[in-house]
Amino acid sequence: DEIEALSSIYGEDWCVVDEREKIYCIKISDCLDQPKWSLCLQVILPPGYPTAEPPIYQLNAPWLRGEDYMELANSLEEIYLQNLGESILYLWVEKIREALVEKAESSDPEPDMKKTSEEVDEDDGGDFLLEYQPIQEDPVKMLNYITSEREEDEELPSIHHGSPITDRRSTFQAHLAPVVTPTQVKKVLEKLYENKKIASATHNIYAYRIYCEDKQTFLQDCEDDGETAAGGRLLHLMQILDVHNVLVVVSRWYGGILLGPDRFKHINNCARSILVE
Repeated sequence: DEIEALSSIYGEDWCVVDEREKIYCIKISDCLDQPKWSLCLQVILPPGYPTAEPPIYQLNAPWLRGEDYMELANSLEEIYLQNLGESILYLWVEKIREALVEKAESSDPEPDMKKTSEEVDEDDGGDFLLEYQPIQEDPVKMLNYITSEREEDEELPSIHHGSPITDRRSTFQAHLAPVVTPTQVKKVLEKLYENKKIASATHNIYAYRIYCEDKQTFLQDCEDDGETAAGGRLLHLMQILDVHNVLVVVSRWYGGILLGPDRFKHINNCARSILVE
């Protein structure tokens, strides 16, 4: 009943990431005509929710760091403790919206709103694909800080390509490689970007999970590549499926027609399919 109510209240801002695993995402922004501040709240509802367990959540926004993140997280924790055993997602969403409105009405400078997704502007069409030149730093370079020269002789893992999904001229395709070190992740990404078609994709979203047996922990990370929150969703999917020692990349070629929340469904479906295969 809570999910149906939230879907009705928030409409297109409410996204079902995985119905079976009860993973949802809500886009929240301040109430201004032209919102300055927004973020995505992603939640997983565990079997014990709401009577015995709180939602597992993640807050995603380019500007959300440090003190801002902790302040919001503390507010959500407080709401949970004040409403033990009750459904709290609506309270969480509105608390976050209240915080965003306060930021919008304060003297805080607006976030640096570089274009983060091709869903932003309908004017971006097929012509953009032909002219696309990466203007952000190559995501491969993000891995340099955790790789070392002595690992450079590691072999390139085998790369598998999934079946593409096309919807309203946008195409999605997943790629997968077994990896056990960050260096292998870097090598796979470099190899993929050597393919001109993959390099020209509007977004190359990826996530990886590597199990470190000596520490009994996971080394994991993700990259949105301009599709806000998509990397985090992909990593959540991999966590839920309990996969490890694998890198999944989902390429999206934007076709000029907005897909709304459906784009996240296609990204996850591509990833799930190639993992199953």
